[in-house]
Amino acid sequence: MNNISNGWFTKAKKINSPNYNNRPDKVSVDAIILHSISLPPGSYEGNDIDHFFTNQLDCDKKPFYHDIRDLKVSSHLLIRRSGELVQYVSLFERAWHAGQSLLAQRENCNDFSIGIELEGTDKSNFECVQYNTLTEVVALLLDYFPEITVERIVGHSDIAPGRKTDPGIGFDWHLWKNQLAKQTSRIK
Repeated sequence: MNNISNGWFTKAKKINSPNYNNRPDKVSVDAIILHSISLPPGSYEGNDIDHFFTNQLDCDKKPFYHDIRDLKVSSHLLIRRSGELVQYVSLFERAWHAGQSLLAQRENCNDFSIGIELEGTDKSNFECVQYNTLTEVVALLLDYFPEITVERIVGHSDIAPGRKTDPGIGFDWHLWKNQLAKQTSRIK
């Protein structure tokens, strides 16, 4: 059973990213932002996501990487196609996943959210095991951060419309929220 201890999931593979900073004082974590990522796009092999989030990506490896060479980004969590959970940043810190963003008239979603990446693209379907891991993770986050409500679990596309499209059309919100409702009593 996975738990959270000192801001870290106990069963997650831990890879420390330098791309984070402190959350603003007196700002509560009250949202979860779902993303999708694969590097290169559409490829699910290797450790390029880990290298990207730790500023170690070989940008000469693929032409696409030249476009992201100067980005300094991270996420709190990644759920691989296999269902493996990877954590890069403590839940208490601000990961750099949302960019310019707005949720319920509040800007800078990195300040108050947890970023969860699903290995995939904004056009791909996701694996059942990814939904299972996501359900377990979010159920724990809902218990750990009681200010998060199901209405504040949104996609990157919801907080950056026109700029972002992830997690995309392949993410089945209805299926996943039904699965989550069975896992936790907080969702009716």
